[in-house]
Amino acid sequence: MLWTIFLLLNGLLILVLLYAARTRQKNEPPLDKGFIPWLGHALEFGKDAAKFLARMKEKHGDIFTVCVAGHYVTVLLDPNSFDAVLNDTVFLDFTQNRNQLKKRIFSLQLPISLKPSAERKWMENHFQGFNLSKLCTSMNIHLQNLLLNEQKGCSLSEWKQEGLFSLCYSLLFRAGYLTLFERRDNTAAVYKEFRKFDDLLTKLARCSIKRGESKTANSAREQLWELLSPNWLSGGSESSSWQQSYHQFLQEEGVDAEMQKRALLLQLWTTQCNAGPAAFWLLGFLLTHPDAMEAVKSEIRGLTLQDSSLQHPPINPLEAHSTPVFDSVLSETLRLTAAVMISREVVQDKILRMADGQEYHLRRGDRVCVFPFLSPQMDPEIHQEPQVFKYDRFLNNDLTVKDKFYKDGKRLKYYTMPWGAGSNMCVGKEFAVTAIKKFVFLLLTHLDLEMCDPEAKLPPVNASRYGFGMLQPDGELQVRYRLKRTQQEM
Repeated sequence: MLWTIFLLLNGLLILVLLYAARTRQKNEPPLDKGFIPWLGHALEFGKDAAKFLARMKEKHGDIFTVCVAGHYVTVLLDPNSFDAVLNDTVFLDFTQNRNQLKKRIFSLQLPISLKPSAERKWMENHFQGFNLSKLCTSMNIHLQNLLLNEQKGCSLSEWKQEGLFSLCYSLLFRAGYLTLFERRDNTAAVYKEFRKFDDLLTKLARCSIKRGESKTANSAREQLWELLSPNWLSGGSESSSWQQSYHQFLQEEGVDAEMQKRALLLQLWTTQCNAGPAAFWLLGFLLTHPDAMEAVKSEIRGLTLQDSSLQHPPINPLEAHSTPVFDSVLSETLRLTAAVMISREVVQDKILRMADGQEYHLRRGDRVCVFPFLSPQMDPEIHQEPQVFKYDRFLNNDLTVKDKFYKDGKRLKYYTMPWGAGSNMCVGKEFAVTAIKKFVFLLLTHLDLEMCDPEAKLPPVNASRYGFGMLQPDGELQVRYRLKRTQQEM
């Protein structure tokens, strides 16, 4: 017993000494270690990263270093200087942190021989050109079938009530799963287990999960591994699905059977975790901003009127016509609710040159990250009243795309970054945008949709999701909906 206490005290002493040893050196960013040895700012960072980093920015400016659970993280919040991080593949590395998260969240460890560049090239091949067109067509069909099938047997006057987040996430997830995995026999079971797993994912990533929650997360993860096992591995029929093609790629790269199942869960989460929440926020903003809803509906009415005069109207009006208002609404929604965090490991001491000419020394072994949600997306110097939803923020007066934004007198390359940038740019961006727009288009043209309480407000965000892509609501927005008598009712 005494020996155990001695070891604990000795370990604590070492931590205190290590913590005290770190001081700011010449030309380094401002250092903020917090008051708790080793832990530093980890609790505040995990609880609400946006609020914490906004406080640090107010205190230190656009660049600073903080201690988070034994790691020293330099945060860069000047979008004019982002390229110094995003384009550096010599002094900075993105694979170490990513591999740690894969292991921590998905229990996934891919062989060193599988290069990230090879996997990204495979993804680009399947989410561009002809393959992208096939996926989008399949997604559109599944969305329409799911939406209309769920209204079968309902009279035109019968209202259904549901939480908007649940409605959006369920329909988009199931359509995406049918598109990429082509499994009709277990869609509901996969969605059920996925939601359990996704609800606890941030706690898995931060190692803050409780014992009971850990049991739930592990059970859901194991269930999903089995549910995602390809049919052909169990003697089922052959398929040419995206899933089979990815499985074949993993086999060729020497990934064993167990890790193949785990990699499929990673891809399920990567491809399906953002579209549903994005559609929720977009529709939520429209429902709570009548002027925006009317502007989008007016644009959609214009599309359907144009197409009704054609002998062979397009199958997908959104692809055949430009939709500047709709696109601006989506861009504004993503500006307010997409909160990716782009992280790099400093593998060699680096001099970071800022856009204003300042130079900062980054230490080997530290991490550096950019958090576009705080800047540029919520930066009042770039976007006037950044907390306010303005559906025409990304529109010029002539309805062309507004893409000229400035900070410190300089035009910004990055004025909103919902899809990341550089090697972190989302490969499936076009697929996701098409799916979100098609889903919203179908709901607005086929359903009467309204809030159960006309005075209701959007729920606040779940602050623990900052850094993990699309934010999710902490609560629901109750809506009711029914089939339109005719699409002309819009």
